[in-house]
Amino acid sequence: MPFRTKRLIPFALGALALAGVLAALPGTTALAALPQGAAAPDFTTQAVLAGKPFSFHLGEALKKGPVVLYFFPAAFTSGCTIEAHDFSDATDAFHAAGATVIGLSHDPLDKLSRFSVTECRNKFAVGVADSLVIKAYKVKLPVLSMSDRTSYVIAPDGTILMTYSAFSPQGHVARSLAAVKAWRAGHPAS
Repeated sequence: MPFRTKRLIPFALGALALAGVLAALPGTTALAALPQGAAAPDFTTQAVLAGKPFSFHLGEALKKGPVVLYFFPAAFTSGCTIEAHDFSDATDAFHAAGATVIGLSHDPLDKLSRFSVTECRNKFAVGVADSLVIKAYKVKLPVLSMSDRTSYVIAPDGTILMTYSAFSPQGHVARSLAAVKAWRAGHPAS
């Protein structure tokens, strides 16, 4: 066995072990951060849309309608790329219901800028989730300094309408869109 292969085996086994631990974490709202009905903490962060930086303020975004705020562990990883593609595909449906979508990760802004173009397909914003935002939303992974995969739908009054945490990217978009549509049905656009 070549030297390089011998060095990769422990790394690969460690990565598989970590993936197994993370996959075993339950995808229930009981472990998810903030529950439905809680007040969403306000925050301002640096974000990018189509590679262009701007300052995102949750309170300002809520003045326009509900906000879909989703946390993801790391840009350019397989699950986060799948989730970004899914949100990108559904962006028009979210906009039709009057909702803003933003993804947050602990990644640096330059990495998120590239991610916003290639994986978010210039459709929605992604921003930096600093340790204070991760703590406020209670989405910190237990062993790493990044967030877990949690999606929130926040009503314009700042109330959390839906919380969903699951390591798998599947289900986040469908649940978020259903919550936005349910809110919209009770609050017809004027």
